Amino acid sequence: MSERRDLEVIAGLVPPGSRVLDLGCGSGELLAYLQRTRGCTGYGIELDDRNVLASVSRGVDVIQLNLEEGLALFDDASFDVVLQLDTLQHLRNTERMLRETARVGRIGIVSFPNFAHWPNRLRVVSGRMPVTRALPYEWYDTPNIRVGTYADFEVLARKLGLVVTDSFGLHGGREIRRWPNLRASMAVFRFER
Repeated sequence: MSERRDLEVIAGLVPPGSRVLDLGCGSGELLAYLQRTRGCTGYGIELDDRNVLASVSRGVDVIQLNLEEGLALFDDASFDVVLQLDTLQHLRNTERMLRETARVGRIGIVSFPNFAHWPNRLRVVSGRMPVTRALPYEWYDTPNIRVGTYADFEVLARKLGLVVTDSFGLHGGREIRRWPNLRASMAVFRFER
């Protein structure tokens, strides 16, 4: 999450004073923002060495961990909020990680590139895979294991018994609530068990 307005929108979903676990925290930008502006505490989880160092330099407590291994080091309901922002598409076992998110946190917030955004659809219709700000890689060198859509996540959430308490799309720093599957480049969901 580097776009400032997106960061502010996501931060607005986190109750002030929450204990937060940020899965795939990157450089720690969001968790540092939550600490500074909303009085939150918590940890980031990150695998990349450079991002771990960047998080620490921002004053974020970070644990270097491969999310594919799960969250066994955390007890049930250890956190008020668990964030998975721009992370799910990089994981092999999305369902397991969503279950773990619901297990260790009271609230889960996820975001991911919305493959159903209209420019992506147009690109596929023309016979090519999309390359956009939300999906910036060519098909042959992407770190994404999968792509998903806003509508697909709604189905998965129901299957896993997650109660979606808010959902919308993001595009260019704006919330998209009308036809987000078509009009938003990023999907955002807030859920509880």
